[in-house]
Amino acid sequence: MLRSLLTPRWLLLHVLFIVATIATGFLAVWQWDRAHEAGGSFQNLGYALQWPLFGAFTIFLWIKLVRMDFAQQRGEDETGSEPETPEEQRTTAPETAEQRRTRPLVPPPAPPVDADEDPELAEYNRYLAGLNESDQSPS
Repeated sequence: MLRSLLTPRWLLLHVLFIVATIATGFLAVWQWDRAHEAGGSFQNLGYALQWPLFGAFTIFLWIKLVRMDFAQQRGEDETGSEPETPEEQRTTAPETAEQRRTRPLVPPPAPPVDADEDPELAEYNRYLAGLNESDQSPS
């Protein structure tokens, strides 16, 4: 299982995460020094406190990716439960994308509204129809 963490992809990710974590440490020290110089401000102090949080998030993301990779290798889904057997997958999984679709891609047009039902909406629809006609006519 640990061999999968030594693939070229993972080695590149390890290097990336290590460089990012070290860089956030250097940036935190730089901002800390900058905050204590004559031209430093509270903004530099705030950045000096934020950079370690970014480094901690980098480490958290690294661990999360490793755990997701191990879970994927074990065949578990993201919730940690075991996958369905092939028989269960065949009975529950739809065969095509058309069977999965539960509603049409384009909704049907709304029924027309006459002035007796809702005069304000009918006027607005006439206004939109006029805009559409002026947009369609050659200029």
